[in-house]
Amino acid sequence: MGPAHRRLRLVVVPTPGPALEDEAAPVRLLVPGRRTSRPAPVPGPRPRLDRPAPRVEDAADFGPVWSQRAELPDAQAAGRRLVTLTLEAFAGRRPMTQLRGLVSPPLFGSLTTGRRPRWCTEGTAPLLISSVRVCEPVDGVAEVSAVARRGGRAHAVAARLEGIDGRWRCTALQIG
Repeated sequence: MGPAHRRLRLVVVPTPGPALEDEAAPVRLLVPGRRTSRPAPVPGPRPRLDRPAPRVEDAADFGPVWSQRAELPDAQAAGRRLVTLTLEAFAGRRPMTQLRGLVSPPLFGSLTTGRRPRWCTEGTAPLLISSVRVCEPVDGVAEVSAVARRGGRAHAVAARLEGIDGRWRCTALQIG
């Protein structure tokens, strides 16, 4: 047998002292030809909304505060406005800085430095937003899908809006 055909073997080396966090978990060995099931992904952190809202002076000290749906404006109007302003900014009809208050800081950074869709930047045909659909999977979160039409072609736009400080703020945007 050459070096390419050697079998690998697992050698367990005992650790002196108490077990580390990852050592307490059972070890899964991958066997060629067998699939191992993975645990389902845990959804991202979302604050519990059944707690009382922090006082105004506390909120200023600790940053943005999640808002409940009752405290937020109409999600469909906010989604239509966001999609329209974003596509107009990509087309060069308005400055990109007007999106700063509507999107999260990481998303604003990627919008200003990222590549813009060619269909937004080229041509002079008017941009029409034909339909906007909203789904609210969790209190204070809205997922918006829209169809943008330009020059006889339809393009999909999807956004995730989160209620922060009493207004909708876009945290994810996908333009097809």
